[in-house]
Amino acid sequence: MADDPNIASKVIKNDPWYSSYATRAEQMRASEIRALFAVANRPEVVSLAGGMPYLGRMPFDKLADQLGDMLRSKGQVAWQYGSAQGDPHLREDVLPIMELEGIKDVQPDDVVIVNGSQSGLDLITRIMCDPGDVVLAEAPNYVGALGVFQSFQVDVVNVAMDGDGLIPEALEETILEQRRQGKAVKFLYTVPNFHNPAGATMSVERRPRVIEIARKYHVLIVEDNPYGLLAFNGQTYPALRSYDSEGIVYLSSFSKIIAPGMRVAWMVAPPGIRQKLVLANESAILCPSNMSQMTITTYLDNFDWKSQINDYRGMYKERCDAMDEALKEYLPYCSWLKPKGGFYIWLKIPQGLNAKDMLPRAITAKVAYVSGTAFYDNGEGADHMRLSFCYPTPDRIREGIRRLSTVIENELATVRLFEPDSGKERG
Repeated sequence: MADDPNIASKVIKNDPWYSSYATRAEQMRASEIRALFAVANRPEVVSLAGGMPYLGRMPFDKLADQLGDMLRSKGQVAWQYGSAQGDPHLREDVLPIMELEGIKDVQPDDVVIVNGSQSGLDLITRIMCDPGDVVLAEAPNYVGALGVFQSFQVDVVNVAMDGDGLIPEALEETILEQRRQGKAVKFLYTVPNFHNPAGATMSVERRPRVIEIARKYHVLIVEDNPYGLLAFNGQTYPALRSYDSEGIVYLSSFSKIIAPGMRVAWMVAPPGIRQKLVLANESAILCPSNMSQMTITTYLDNFDWKSQINDYRGMYKERCDAMDEALKEYLPYCSWLKPKGGFYIWLKIPQGLNAKDMLPRAITAKVAYVSGTAFYDNGEGADHMRLSFCYPTPDRIREGIRRLSTVIENELATVRLFEPDSGKERG
């Protein structure tokens, strides 16, 4: 780029350090979701964009009292440096959470605390992948994972999924194709429960088959499971990690069930990988925040967190039902999978429309969503949008879908106006 004097002068004027950046900095891209936040958070806009949990039912008054007691008795610990592996108390507290999903062979020393799932994805990619290596992932992909993979110059190769999650046969075919091309497949990244953004859940029947294929070809599985406890009917699906302790790195978070602002997540990995994760964690941040970890343990130790999560399940089910009914009423010509839990509906819009191009008109109509293009790194996804039902009330959700329907109807009218046969009578 610097060989062109016109480009060079323009670049230097805007950023005098442009030519000094590492090559990997060129791969970094702004998240389409984060770019929306400033607009979508305006009170007049119905935001169906962000995956923010609704925290209005958390017992903050009582929690404040407990946190005060914690600071009075343990403040010097909470405000001090800690272990790169994480607080031992919290590492013990996460064990009964994982037991709900069938993970019963884990000890506190097997757990590594990280600064949110995003940090966990960064660490595992950092220690496993060189530039040009391949990570397999369900398509569409979680946008946060794409950002991590791009920053490490990893090639993301999509594996097909359907309403029952990742398709095992497609996984095996993709591994073999990458091997034929001489590519190093480092791991499969999967969100098996209430997938972000697709909303699908990997069927129980497929889970052992996916693990069997990964084991056959010596491909590590990175299981990202932030939504596993948020099934609307209270069902918990067996974690992939419950089937296999050697070939899976398990990642989960408190962001969707308690507090995203605490930035506390955890990982369970085979011993060799776990040791590297602790070293990488120390290199990146020295140690997770003791204050955040002790805030989480204060909540877990003093409140009925299981009942709280069950309350959230009912609330999110009500909001999902509201979105599903509104879509049936206002956008019956679109298609979607109604999820069994989680936060999202993945909406397929009519042929000829482009969700990314349409977004400015939606914002003008005071409704926000995330274009499907955010969940691919190859330009696909313009025929989909992700709708989040987790934060708005049912009434706001219904109004948001009504507003969205007017935008889509106007877009359809424009497309039809310029169709070659628009003047002909339609049968």
